[in-house]
Amino acid sequence: MTEALAEKHEHEREEEDYRLDGDLVDEILAATEKDEAERLSELMEPLHAADIADLLEQISGQERRDILRLWGREIDGEILTEIDESIREEVIASLPPEVLAEAVRELDSDDVVDLIEDLEEPQQEQILGALDEPDRMAVERSLSYPDYSAGRLMQREVVTAPTHWTVGETIDYLRRAKWLPDQFYHVILVDPGHHPQGNVTLGRILSAPRASKLSDIAEEEFRTISVYQDEGDVAYAFNQYHLISAAVVDDDDRLVGVITIDDAMSVLDEEHEEDILRLAGVGDESSISDTVMETVRQRLPWLMVNLLTAILASAVISVFEGTIQKLVALAVLMPIVASMGGNAGTQTLTVAVRAIATKSLTESNVWRVVRREAIVGVLNGIAFAAVMGAVAAFWFSGVQLGIVIGLAMVINLSVAALAGILVPLTLEKLGADPALASGTFVTTVTDVVGFFSFLGLASVILL
Repeated sequence: MTEALAEKHEHEREEEDYRLDGDLVDEILAATEKDEAERLSELMEPLHAADIADLLEQISGQERRDILRLWGREIDGEILTEIDESIREEVIASLPPEVLAEAVRELDSDDVVDLIEDLEEPQQEQILGALDEPDRMAVERSLSYPDYSAGRLMQREVVTAPTHWTVGETIDYLRRAKWLPDQFYHVILVDPGHHPQGNVTLGRILSAPRASKLSDIAEEEFRTISVYQDEGDVAYAFNQYHLISAAVVDDDDRLVGVITIDDAMSVLDEEHEEDILRLAGVGDESSISDTVMETVRQRLPWLMVNLLTAILASAVISVFEGTIQKLVALAVLMPIVASMGGNAGTQTLTVAVRAIATKSLTESNVWRVVRREAIVGVLNGIAFAAVMGAVAAFWFSGVQLGIVIGLAMVINLSVAALAGILVPLTLEKLGADPALASGTFVTTVTDVVGFFSFLGLASVILL
């Protein structure tokens, strides 16, 4: 027993190692409040860039400004790229120009693009002005591509080699190079027209004899990505085909950049986060660092939509006002039918939206999935009809009431399952984001059908 407890505590301690320590945050804020710049630097120095970004996101605006005033000169480019977009503009505005200039010079072109693409024009110019002319031109070229395209995601710093080179020539070239990207995984083989012909991993280069030709040890699978490809499709390709990096080409199939797995996975993570937020109706850019008014603006529209759908459901109830007055037990039981339908619809909806996002729900399998969900809805409806029918019959001493709620449960759970998959599919066909509006429509369907079926059956059977 003691060993099990010790193992549990060790596991909990390891989990804490990946979080920002609360006591450390308190010490940092205390040092900031006392204007102890040296102590603040001592506390911040060991932290990873991502942890510093988390700290700045989690504290209040005034605390953030105080930290930046005392410690801002030590911020580097990696920290800026980790900071959430909701406060990035504020942080950049707080930095001295020379600190900002030094920070952005450390970054690859893709990181600079990610840093400035959502900033206001004056701040964009401030950052672009801090770059050397070649770097500035590379970033401006990337910014000329459409939003959310591979051109915005790629880095222009690429390691290439002619197809006829040997391993020895390549290693000598890499050793002599005055500059190489901080992280790269492949050497891209190009022809004289700068068209990519293949990839060679660094592992193969280091393990092959010097006389080996690069073309002989190139990877069998080689994929290029159009500079105009949507970044969501790029992330899908990386995940689907287990890519580490991919060459990006222009309309003439010339190499213009490379996308690495860290950027592709960041896109995938952002899309998952957006889907979760949209399903909840809180806006795809909601953050814990948002102000009260920003949060209100993001949530109010969808709450208003929910209010309108709730009024629609109430209108259905009002049609059966006389029925409810004659049998008060209906008012007690009808929320159960609607609630069960809403939960069942949300279950199906969540699976459907995820399947659409990962492209696993296709024309070839869509009707099989729809049939499966319909059958699941019917079976769940029958199971809960038996349970709730027995409960209602015992509770209100009426077998017929149990039959009514049982039938309503079967109807609503079946409709909920179908709505949960057909609504997002329909929205996708219409060009709308399934994650954004599906929840509201599915809830409306289950509420209306639930109330109508239960009260309608009661009117026919009980009265």
